Amino acid sequence: MDKKRFFLINQFADELKKKGVECLVIDDLDIYDKDNVGGKYLKWIGTTKKFQRILSDFEPDVIFTERVSQFSSLVIKTNIPLIIFVRGEDGLPHSWSKIDWNEKLIKKSFTDNIQLTLKQKIAEKCYKKCTIILPICHYLEDVIKEKLSDKSIHVLYQGINENDWFQQEGIKLKHPCIGLVQDANIWEKTKEMLILPKILEKFPQVNFYWAGDGPYRSKITEHLEKYENFHWLGSLEYPDKVRQFLTEIDVYALLSGIDMSPHTLLEAGLMEKPILATNAGGISESCKDNETCFLIEKNNHDEWIEKITLLFNNKEKMDEMGKKGKIFVKENFLWEKITDDFLKLLKSMRI
Repeated sequence: MDKKRFFLINQFADELKKKGVECLVIDDLDIYDKDNVGGKYLKWIGTTKKFQRILSDFEPDVIFTERVSQFSSLVIKTNIPLIIFVRGEDGLPHSWSKIDWNEKLIKKSFTDNIQLTLKQKIAEKCYKKCTIILPICHYLEDVIKEKLSDKSIHVLYQGINENDWFQQEGIKLKHPCIGLVQDANIWEKTKEMLILPKILEKFPQVNFYWAGDGPYRSKITEHLEKYENFHWLGSLEYPDKVRQFLTEIDVYALLSGIDMSPHTLLEAGLMEKPILATNAGGISESCKDNETCFLIEKNNHDEWIEKITLLFNNKEKMDEMGKKGKIFVKENFLWEKITDDFLKLLKSMRI
């Protein structure tokens, strides 16, 4: 589990504990004995002693997972209700998704393809046999319902801790500037950044800073590094360096071909930054168009140019959007509200 996801799931568990719910957070890969010979492949079969020991020691009433894996497959063999929290279409069986997963720029080995096939079969089985599915936004809910109309499916947004997002100096940037915080792990998301050259050319006086990395990063930077007003920073330590970055930037931008409920929009909102974002997937559920953000249609560099011009020519509008953004996030996405929504759902289903 990557550091940010583990950080957020721990915050969810902490809020549940405040409400009297006993929780144990584990990495689903920790159920395997790392000294097993051939463990890379043996993990796909059988039930590990470590998994059995965890269930015996903790005796959970329900298991909540945010990654469908062999761990989830082992859970559905027990009598313990399994709740699957779905962050994105990459967590679904690829045959269910609206994304063209065959559009790849990275070659996979024969063994990688075998593992991918096994994971897809496990995912489909787990979704069909789990107790509840919790997509992170309504866009994703619709995708899942097309395949599983008979399942209990309810939207649960990702929460955020307000105390993590405060003004903190530490990173110095050239102004005026626009900041992007997004990884390059899924081509369908990342390729929207290819419209940046025309935007960079239009605003030579505005500096664009991209914080993020991933296997598709070079496919983007090779088109952008020739521009003096583009700066790639690599991945920033979360949350400290990201907080410093958001403190320093003037405007936050998300150029994404597909996204669900991006946590970075909540972070930028609490940092009172005006937001520009592609209107794709569930992005519109994480900000309010024309109030806390401007939503821009895919592949429309002209609209990006228009909205950037509008913001940098109107400081009052920038400040207004930032203040409204913080209010919007606090009213809808703080962990206390998300946890209350989750517990009400469990109570309604008598779990």
